[in-house]
Amino acid sequence: MNSTIDTAVIFIFSAFVLAIGMLFARTGRNLKSFFAGGEAVPWFIGGLSLFMSFFSAGTFVAWGSIAYKHGWVAVTIQWTMCLGAIVTGLFLAPRWRATGNLTAAEFIRERLGERVQKTYIGIFTLVSVFIKGSVLYPVAKLVSISLGFPLVESTIVLGLFMIAYTAVGGLWAVMVTDILQFVILTAAVFILLPLSLDKVGGFELFTQSVPDDFFNLLHGEYTLGFVMAFVLYHIAYIGGNWTFVQRYTSVDSPKSARKVAFLFAALYLVSPMIWMLPPMIYRALNPSLVGLDTENAYLLICKAVLPPGLLGLMLTGMYFSTSASANTTLNVVSAVFTNDIYKGFINPKASDKQLIKIARLSSWGFGLGMIVIALLVPAAGGIVEVVLSISAISGGPLLAPPLWALFSKRINGKTTFWITVIGLTVNLFFKVLSPWLLDFKLSRALETIIGIGLPLVLLLAYELYARSKGLISEEYEQYLAIKATRKAAKLAEGEEEAIEIKRQNRFGMRVIAGALVFVAAMLLGLSAFATSGGIVTAGIAVVILFGALIPWYAARKIQLPKGEPTVNV
Repeated sequence: MNSTIDTAVIFIFSAFVLAIGMLFARTGRNLKSFFAGGEAVPWFIGGLSLFMSFFSAGTFVAWGSIAYKHGWVAVTIQWTMCLGAIVTGLFLAPRWRATGNLTAAEFIRERLGERVQKTYIGIFTLVSVFIKGSVLYPVAKLVSISLGFPLVESTIVLGLFMIAYTAVGGLWAVMVTDILQFVILTAAVFILLPLSLDKVGGFELFTQSVPDDFFNLLHGEYTLGFVMAFVLYHIAYIGGNWTFVQRYTSVDSPKSARKVAFLFAALYLVSPMIWMLPPMIYRALNPSLVGLDTENAYLLICKAVLPPGLLGLMLTGMYFSTSASANTTLNVVSAVFTNDIYKGFINPKASDKQLIKIARLSSWGFGLGMIVIALLVPAAGGIVEVVLSISAISGGPLLAPPLWALFSKRINGKTTFWITVIGLTVNLFFKVLSPWLLDFKLSRALETIIGIGLPLVLLLAYELYARSKGLISEEYEQYLAIKATRKAAKLAEGEEEAIEIKRQNRFGMRVIAGALVFVAAMLLGLSAFATSGGIVTAGIAVVILFGALIPWYAARKIQLPKGEPTVNV
């Protein structure tokens, strides 16, 4: 490994991404443009952004660890995300867009009341900071190990950088970064995979060098029950997580929201088979990793086969996948705080300028909290334990009731509140107290089944009870009135607002095109240094260069009135 070239690649790409955030510093003139892209983001941009928001270095560290230890089951687990996205596209994403709400928290307040909203805001903020803080840890660990930087300092510096362009640029800055690092990671993996197979002596020798059950669909604690429960969990998570809901509410129609989810599903059908092969191949090269060392399998295969500069490219992709995931969460948590707490309770008459200032300050506040959590991950047992445990405890109780409320006119705020409290209490008991008091610990499958299943059973029981009594929620009738008022207000929006949204979106598409050209140029430069894989690297660079034409022509189709400036920076 040539650490000088790799370090230079990381710093060049990082400076470029920060510059992108600065470009969007003046494009968000109000909350709708800053947090929702003016509700006119192209669906394919939203879909790619949703896909990368689901990614992080944890994908390579956590799922890479499972792939190294257990094999193909890592792909099986990720296919549950595809199934969850299909259900979301068919039923949930269009419903979210049809609500007309800026955030999921806004929908919860209008549909289920302020008490439920305040409870959910507190839980969501805490869970989001923990999960996204935990995924900052693995990328800092990767950078620290590969380049020799101290772990704590790496975590702090990477975290501060991650926050900077989200606080400055809003949703469009996050989405451009999503697209950029999607291209970087895809390019890096398509270079890594053939080099890994060549290192192990070909696919046939690879399959002969791993355990006989390495390609089984299920393995170890990842049983059929776990996978089925994970499908239900991902229906709730992809369909109801506030971070992802923002992708459905930021496009122009329910039909576009459906396309966002379907594009995510298609990408998660194909990508796990490609992403997970390198750590599986490393099992054949070095079967001696144990414990938390298995989390390094992806990095070790990268170091073993990638030529100078391309390791830096891979690390950059891993870092930006983490930052994209965390930045999306930062953007949403900040949106909830600004729109639903500050504007909703503290200062209802705040101007757009004041709200944008609060949005940026809150992004910094929550981002610093994520950095603190990242520093504590090693003491919690590693990234796999942290992410799966938090998901099992909070996923069902937090996500299922609002999704139910999208379809039910009978569920009310009081019932929602108690179902959430009961679900969280039961899950926390079995996760925290039961092993200590009763010396009894649930398996991973049962933990997930109870976590998502109990809230669904309680919701169904109340729905059947209310239906038998002919009950209609008072909050539902109030929600219909609020929704009608909002629809009328939207129709009254001025032409100036519509022009501003078009201007921002055309600018965003052009920035994406320019970013792709930059990535292609960097890859062409790196191909000259490559001791192996140079032709593949150059070929991928050419493909990316032609791919830049897609957003460029999409930008040209967005027409502004004559005499209007083309950008607003």
